[in-house]
Amino acid sequence: MNEHLFQKLVTIRRQLHQHPELGFEEFKTTALVQDHLLALDIPFETVAVTGVIATLQKGEGPVVVLRADMDALPIMEDTGLPYSSVHERVMHACGHDIHTTMLLGAAYLLKEQEFNGTVKLVFQPSEEGNARSPEKGKSGGQMIIESGKLNDAKAALGLHVHPLLPLGTLGYRNGEALANVGNFFIHVNGKGGHAGSLEHVTDPVLISSQLIVAAQSIISHTATIEPAVLAFTNIAINGEPSHNVIPKGVLLQGSLRALNIDTYNRIVEKLQALIKGMEISYGCSIVLEFTAYYPSLLNDAQVHQMLAPAQEQVFGKNNVKEGTGQLIAEDFSFYSRLMPSQFYFLGAQQGDNTSFFLHHPKVTFHEDCMKLGAPFLANGALDLIRSFS
Repeated sequence: MNEHLFQKLVTIRRQLHQHPELGFEEFKTTALVQDHLLALDIPFETVAVTGVIATLQKGEGPVVVLRADMDALPIMEDTGLPYSSVHERVMHACGHDIHTTMLLGAAYLLKEQEFNGTVKLVFQPSEEGNARSPEKGKSGGQMIIESGKLNDAKAALGLHVHPLLPLGTLGYRNGEALANVGNFFIHVNGKGGHAGSLEHVTDPVLISSQLIVAAQSIISHTATIEPAVLAFTNIAINGEPSHNVIPKGVLLQGSLRALNIDTYNRIVEKLQALIKGMEISYGCSIVLEFTAYYPSLLNDAQVHQMLAPAQEQVFGKNNVKEGTGQLIAEDFSFYSRLMPSQFYFLGAQQGDNTSFFLHHPKVTFHEDCMKLGAPFLANGALDLIRSFS
């Protein structure tokens, strides 16, 4: 990548970082992306409210997908950067501003290349969740996959910046690399009343405490050798807090995570069985509601091998590092369940940062990672087209 293009990307990235937008509200981000696509004379269409799919076709050949997410997080930035977010409590704390910029950089690079095939450049909204989704429970990635607009693709490639991975490093794991994640509510409906007359009460606070403890044993007895977490993250009563009033209901909120999809499904089944048993034991009603689900991200070893030339050319053999599975979610998983895919972590460590990870108000990323990420996306797309031709 020449210096002129890199400086263009720095300008784009800082503009995006300074003006972050939440999921399904990325209107200014989308407008910026479309302006650059128009300048490159690359046709595009909108999808999933604020998403953009650009199609760069040269001759006849296979279709491959490059994907970047665009949304920010509801976090107050605390980095002190001169281009910090101008929007209170909205921040690009997951590096999606860099992802979007690198995909634009790949578009600039691919425009100058000769190949026989099609690269679909997917600028995706709302990876971080579904709070504003027009289709309940669905993220931007799920909506794009279900649109059918990528059904003709042979493979997909994605990158995610990693603030604790050294600059110049590419991290990967084949197989199930990132977790199955389900966000849930559990509504415990009892019978409220006086704290001094418990014989007339079906106590949802007591039931909830028993449920939380019992649910933890599901993990210890199901996923004994596999990464899995059942985390309760919030507890709220139905009513005003009081010392002498038992509420009529309690709402539990949390997240279930397991690296292996079969393990995840077994845990769900056991949680449902536990809830049914507690309803019988306590004479109450308990409703389990999953509000979102991301399947595990499945990396394809064959696609990883197809991308070996790009890996070596951009990073060198010694800087491509195999890692372990992680209990974080990523809706690139929906792409990986439709077509052979690879999702990599791109080293973007800034200075001596050893503790500020993704989603932290102080997280920063080394912009030089774009010198590697954009060419890797472009070269990777060419490798995949050649491999599938």
